[in-house]
Amino acid sequence: MFSPDQRFVLVYNGEVYNFRELKAALVAKGWEFRSQSDTEVVLYSLAQWGDDAIRRFNGFFALAFLDRHDGRLLLARDRYGIKPLYISQHANTLMFGSEIKAIRAHSSAPGGIDLAGLTEYMTFQNFFTDRTLFNGVRLVPAGTYISVDVRNGRVNADTRYWDYSFHEPSSPKPEAEYIEELDHLFCQAVKRQLISDVDVGSYLSGGMDSGSITAVAARHIPYMRTFTCGFDLTSASGIEMNFDERPAAEQMSYAFKTEHYEMVLKAGDMERVLPRLVHHLEEPRVGQCYPNFYAAQLASRFVGVVLSGGGGDELFGGYPWRYYRTVVNSDFDDYVSKYYAFWQRLIPSGSLPSVLAPIWSEVSHIDTHAIFRDVFKHHASSLRTPEDYVHHSLYFEAKTFLHGLLVVEDKLSMAHGVETRVPFLDNDLVDFAMALPAHLKLGRLSEVIRMNENDPGQKAARYFQKTNDGKLLLRKVMARYIPPEVAEREKQGFSAPDASWFKGESIDYIRRKILNRSARIYDLMDFKSIQSLVLDHLEGRENRRLLIWSLLYIENWLEQFSNAAPTEPR
Repeated sequence: MFSPDQRFVLVYNGEVYNFRELKAALVAKGWEFRSQSDTEVVLYSLAQWGDDAIRRFNGFFALAFLDRHDGRLLLARDRYGIKPLYISQHANTLMFGSEIKAIRAHSSAPGGIDLAGLTEYMTFQNFFTDRTLFNGVRLVPAGTYISVDVRNGRVNADTRYWDYSFHEPSSPKPEAEYIEELDHLFCQAVKRQLISDVDVGSYLSGGMDSGSITAVAARHIPYMRTFTCGFDLTSASGIEMNFDERPAAEQMSYAFKTEHYEMVLKAGDMERVLPRLVHHLEEPRVGQCYPNFYAAQLASRFVGVVLSGGGGDELFGGYPWRYYRTVVNSDFDDYVSKYYAFWQRLIPSGSLPSVLAPIWSEVSHIDTHAIFRDVFKHHASSLRTPEDYVHHSLYFEAKTFLHGLLVVEDKLSMAHGVETRVPFLDNDLVDFAMALPAHLKLGRLSEVIRMNENDPGQKAARYFQKTNDGKLLLRKVMARYIPPEVAEREKQGFSAPDASWFKGESIDYIRRKILNRSARIYDLMDFKSIQSLVLDHLEGRENRRLLIWSLLYIENWLEQFSNAAPTEPR
């Protein structure tokens, strides 16, 4: 979109929910509008207020804004990283886009795989830096903009315009006051995100977050459409027997009078969808995400916008068994060591030399412990109390785990032409959550502190397992909207019973893809080391479902993006 005088140009994807308020302020300054779109508001906001306009936006976006008169290009990404924005610079060419494929289509795009990025991913099943698996292509960090002088080609350093800041309030309020404020802000956030030119629906799992969003949205949209993906549990075992949330979703659909649709996934659905998923997602991120692909496909048949419960756990303390490991520490280094050990989701750092033996000489300098530690460099809160360490953990997970989930969700929904909106990531609601006392998020925090101080042995073990602790204040508010048994339910992730399927229906696929010496991954990894780890799972000694998924993804990735692989066999 161009300004009327053609000076300013905007390329933009996203939604700014407070565009009406911004529009009123711009009209008062003399701007005349030709449309009702938020895009025109974003364009004129940047023309009026420059870089500072980005701080005023309540929503999600990736954008490129060019001032043709001054020769200045601005690239920016929303606070939380809901919309992706990639950038690559090679020789005198700057390339950027919302997908890596857009950059790779350019003749100046660099080739090859980023081996440091691979090392990072094989440690954390995620990227904590701005790297990707594609050499020379980086993801602009969330809450960041980049200024470019298009006349001399100078790309200025990243500017962080916003960051999470979890902390204890200096003047805590009574719990009842927090409850009423959270209720107001949550309902306000959902209502804001219902504005759309197309039909709006909602994902509806058996959990509290999506259920609460649906309950509030259904008050404004009669018979709104809701969507659930369930799983065939015929061959599941252990905790995976509880992975199908369809009965709980159906219960809430009945309560909220929604038009409800379901899909049941089976083992073969993963094998079938992986090539398409890799094509759209491009770089791997957290977890086994193919159920998200099918959920978006289901929603796309009925709506153009779908609401998601993402962010509720990371903002309000939904993973207490993680935080409780690190509430008592001697200092920051002690805390980092404990949490670093926990977050090595795929390959422990001590095993990397053997697993990555074919490329180890090129990546042995990569310090994954330093990568982990650097996540905290902008979270400057003091670390004196257990609550301070809880806030540090919340910061870490919002910056890394939540960010990964958001990238996955956006790409896989947009693959089907559906826009995912995340009411929990409303600016006002996030600001409230960051200043909420830790004891209103974690109900048993004081007990764990005493256990850590007096007996760090087996008595504390039960707090390191999944519980229905966490999100204490949020549960009290959401009990106003959803059945009490749902508000008190134990946290349940959106995962398929892959641990069982990998040992059963999918075993031939695994053997063909990653227990095959001619697989492409063995240009990068050691066959015997990988075989040993995979057999641990197949023979029931260890649950390595995350590793197996990651290996399957990387093998499919190498098949599709073959010119990103090493040019010669190693």
